[in-house]
Amino acid sequence: MKTIRNAILLLAASTAGGFAQQWEFGAAGGYSTAPAIPVTAPTGTATTGIAPGGAFSVFLGLSEGRHWAGEARFGYLMGDLRIQSGAASTTFSAASQVAHYDLILHTGSGSRFQLFGAVGGGVRWFEGTGEEAAYQPLMQYAYLTKTSTMKPMASLGGGVKFAITKKVLLRIEFRDYITGFPTELITPAVGATFGSSILHDLVPMAGLSYGF
Repeated sequence: MKTIRNAILLLAASTAGGFAQQWEFGAAGGYSTAPAIPVTAPTGTATTGIAPGGAFSVFLGLSEGRHWAGEARFGYLMGDLRIQSGAASTTFSAASQVAHYDLILHTGSGSRFQLFGAVGGGVRWFEGTGEEAAYQPLMQYAYLTKTSTMKPMASLGGGVKFAITKKVLLRIEFRDYITGFPTELITPAVGATFGSSILHDLVPMAGLSYGF
């Protein structure tokens, strides 16, 4: 009888843990800014990269325990390609999309305030959408092209959640999307070299989510 009772208690505990899992769906918006990288050419120096722009994302997460969760996210980042040398600059219309899955480590769920960190990976799709021309300003440093490419991406970040109600959360967070530099879109000119092969895109965001 004691063995049966213990088995029933263990089953009940397991069931309670399963019901404790919490789904979270939401959307966020913010600002994307990628530090420019230096370009060295026989004619001088410049910087190149992706100009700042708006950032939007949607996400779906599942809490797996008291301190762990998983979260899938899709985002759209606005930011033109650009080259700058002194007072001269040129841009080329572009945008990108990110899709990634993150492992979330967060503080306990017993309060209205929760800190979290995120680490994960996915892909980023870069696309130049401007009109190409035979001559581009600052083309002695790099060419801005109407093409597209997909890069593997690492996702790092963290933030804070505030419970507005039992179901609605306010999220303030920061992400660093790390990829190889998109040389297919920003191609170094003959004799020019880029100072880095890595692109960091820093994205602060705020949004709302709903738990169910």
